[in-house]
Amino acid sequence: MSTSVLFDAPGPKTVRRHRLYTVLTVVVLLALLALVGLRLSSSGQLEGDKWEVFVTPAYLERILVDGVLETLKMAAGGIVGAVLLGLVLGIGKLSDHAVVRLPSWALVEFFRAVPVLMLMIFFFSVYGIYNGSSGPFWCVVWALSLYNGAVLAEVFRAGILAVPAGQAEAAYAIGMRKTQVVWIILLPQAVKIMIPAIISQCVVTLKDTSLGYAIAAPGLTALARPLYLEFQNHVPVFIVIAAIYLVLNLLLTALANVVQRRFVGERKPLEVSAVGTADQRTV
Repeated sequence: MSTSVLFDAPGPKTVRRHRLYTVLTVVVLLALLALVGLRLSSSGQLEGDKWEVFVTPAYLERILVDGVLETLKMAAGGIVGAVLLGLVLGIGKLSDHAVVRLPSWALVEFFRAVPVLMLMIFFFSVYGIYNGSSGPFWCVVWALSLYNGAVLAEVFRAGILAVPAGQAEAAYAIGMRKTQVVWIILLPQAVKIMIPAIISQCVVTLKDTSLGYAIAAPGLTALARPLYLEFQNHVPVFIVIAAIYLVLNLLLTALANVVQRRFVGERKPLEVSAVGTADQRTV
């Protein structure tokens, strides 16, 4: 019998039992889906007129322009702000100077601990409520930038620290300053380690734009309410909105992977053995 580091390979009885569990799980899930479908059908949510709005040109344009486009604009602003802020705070936490390191640490811990919805409400109460329709938009962008920037700061810091120590030691040995070591030596190599976490946080930023509904910000969730109030199609509206978010997140992930392959190259994380060959290290 073949073995694994974590557990022994299952025997014939265990394999049959696992197959039985799989079949039962699939049957239960199908039964639940059928039950949900029956409930939706009995309540009239599956009737054609409930879904017709999503193929009507006027409403479709409204969904794409007032919903998808505004959501993407808020997400793009939040992602750019988060990456820039995260880079500054992440490198600041690595500073040798306490006057830079301590404020960076305090900002990261504060904004990482405060819920992003509370940040949106705070900005709305001091700015958005007095600045018309554009106020809530910028409140969402600022809140997303601060919260996700604090999270990305730890990603940047951890990515830089994950680069093999020999890289920094070699740079110091040839007379480079710490600023040069970080920006020229460590950060470019750390990108390979950080890319998956950055992509994940970009997806979180895109999804968190939905919280702007609480402060009357534009976007997909803000568009949902007038639609289901007009057509009384709550379930179809939220199914379509969720599907749009799913497609947007998949496209964002695909775009980030393309950028990674284009500018970073290999997708595997940086390995110690990849830094140099044995012959190079013995020279």
